[in-house]
Amino acid sequence: MFITMILFILAGLAEIGGGYLVWLWLRESRPIWYGVIGSIILMAYGIIPTLQSFPAFGRVYAAYGGVFIILAVLWGWLVDKKTPDFYDWLGAAICIIGVSIMLWAPRS
Repeated sequence: MFITMILFILAGLAEIGGGYLVWLWLRESRPIWYGVIGSIILMAYGIIPTLQSFPAFGRVYAAYGGVFIILAVLWGWLVDKKTPDFYDWLGAAICIIGVSIMLWAPRS
């Protein structure tokens, strides 16, 4: 379970971080190397989920989506300095519950 969560967090940070660098390049006129590095990081994001032990692509990506939401809320808070409100945290908590059910529910 520890490796699973680490991989989800690494994938989330790669997606958000890479996307953020591309955003800065295109939306805030930063140098092109922001876009190049962001694109490389986004490619790494595409690889990291394949390291998961779960056999089903759809289930891994659906569960990752919930983790991504939480990481995006935290990114907005820590990097963009936008304090999450009650509804941001409530939505994030619902996502974690959903991810937990999807990944660890007993299946036959």
